Amino acid sequence: MKKNFLTVIALMVAAFFVATEIAQAADVSFSGQLRTRYEVNEQGGNNANDFDDETDTADFIGARVRLNTSVNINDSTSAFIQMQSVRTWGGGVPAIGANGSGLGTAGSQDASFQASNGDDSVGLHQAYFTLKNFASLPVDLKVGRQQVVLDGHRLYGHTGWTTGAQTHDGLRMTHKHDNMTLAYFWIVAAESGVPAGTAAANGDDIENHVLHFSYKGILGGTMSVLYSWLDDPCGTNTNCTLANSGDNSINTIGFRQAGQLYGIDYRGEYYHQFGQADIDITELVGTGVTATTATDRNAYMFGVRIGKTFKNVSMKPSLTIWYDYLSGTSDEDLNRDATVPATDAEYKSFNTLFDTGHKFYGFMDLYLGVGGGGSGNGTEGLGLQDLAIKTKFHPMPGWTLKADYHWFWTAEGPQASPSRGLDGNDGGHPGTGHDSDLGNELDITLINKYNANTNISVGFSNYTTSGLFRQLRGVVGDASNWAYVMFDVKF
Repeated sequence: MKKNFLTVIALMVAAFFVATEIAQAADVSFSGQLRTRYEVNEQGGNNANDFDDETDTADFIGARVRLNTSVNINDSTSAFIQMQSVRTWGGGVPAIGANGSGLGTAGSQDASFQASNGDDSVGLHQAYFTLKNFASLPVDLKVGRQQVVLDGHRLYGHTGWTTGAQTHDGLRMTHKHDNMTLAYFWIVAAESGVPAGTAAANGDDIENHVLHFSYKGILGGTMSVLYSWLDDPCGTNTNCTLANSGDNSINTIGFRQAGQLYGIDYRGEYYHQFGQADIDITELVGTGVTATTATDRNAYMFGVRIGKTFKNVSMKPSLTIWYDYLSGTSDEDLNRDATVPATDAEYKSFNTLFDTGHKFYGFMDLYLGVGGGGSGNGTEGLGLQDLAIKTKFHPMPGWTLKADYHWFWTAEGPQASPSRGLDGNDGGHPGTGHDSDLGNELDITLINKYNANTNISVGFSNYTTSGLFRQLRGVVGDASNWAYVMFDVKF
């Protein structure tokens, strides 16, 4: 009886979004996910990753529940609906945070001692329809809320690790021919331009336009080219309003080549950013530079990876070495002619656009979010370097063991940038006695494929801080541990 009831409800929801009678659908399928993860942050307390030995250990259980409906209506029309519930066990507010820390300010209201009609944890994660050969053209059109995943999740990804994950409202037009794919995305990132934490709406919409081209079969892999234009008047500034917003466009162009040659897995990518950064630059220098300076944006990042899997050896070990560089901004760039406000400033901190850092910059998520090597992530705009060694073993059937080690540095030396870090523990500047070392991170992960539908993962991470890290973050601890146990059931 319950199964029949859920089926009827799912069909009604699908019919509503595709505006057609579900009885005409040729093919309807259902799937879903139940994912539960327990996390403990040794020195988190009420401020995750504060690295303070005096604070209490933070622990919580986060849960994600998804129910998916796929409908093939006819030869040219299909639809996909994904309902999602995100919550913390026993939690009202705070609930799941943006980085999956369990320290956010919205989410499940359905704790044991709260009225059940207060539960707001259920919503739409994805809801789109697809029209094949739209307007008799060799183009497929996808319209609605959807995941956007490009080039290994570097700048656009679903950030599946975070409990809420990432989707975008917009449309996608895709043309495919043989080994070539050409796609255009229009994303409505924020209506009326209200970035999280802003004092007031600035009245401008934030839109993102993306062109992406990929071609398979080059050097044993795939070559892709990306261009993105993000029109964000407020950028990373949390106090921006319509009155003080400025030209803050982010143009990103770059390429990625990844594949396998002679048994070696490889990846190389490069992205350059240009445009204006009138608002972003104010986050680095406070009131020292105003939005009227017409600050040029001139930033870049590159990443390389080389790896080898030894398939004919016991446990099939693999070894991967990779390096990422995200450019930063020095004091000379901010105030190149020694005037305040600057009249010849350049903003050189690379902006990662969206929250995709978990896959790249260590599992403790200390370098997540917009401005990956820039402001708002603990480097005060000095950029980021990440050298990592990654290993993987299969000790027995169904088991995978991974161990990664990261070395982090700023891209710009703190000695040349004394205007940042005034809230450090010694009340001085980041250039006082510190080099560019940010610390090291060890990530260990054990995965068991319990059965065809269930994975069980256990992880442990340790971050060892440096003098510069403690100065920029305003923390006192030498290290922090983090661990989790996760059950992921899909059907």
